[in-house]
Amino acid sequence: MSLQFHRAVEDMEIWSAGNDGFSFVITYESPAGPGFHGRPGYVASWRPLYQSRGAIKIGGSPFKTFAEAEEACDTMLKHLMRQN
Repeated sequence: MSLQFHRAVEDMEIWSAGNDGFSFVITYESPAGPGFHGRPGYVASWRPLYQSRGAIKIGGSPFKTFAEAEEACDTMLKHLMRQN
């Protein structure tokens, strides 16, 4: 049941995936240059698909690698599915 991320914006480091009514996004942040600015690393967040709510940052963000951020999203999805 792992999420399948795809590049959401061609010119920026933004990936998205959805599953079971939840949306997940991973972005890459750095202190300078194009894109999102912040501490360097991959920031993972989620939100319910069909509710008008803001995204919730996943604990541990920013992650050093995309794989770590992806794993955090998969873990959060499993947790959210157990809650339903």
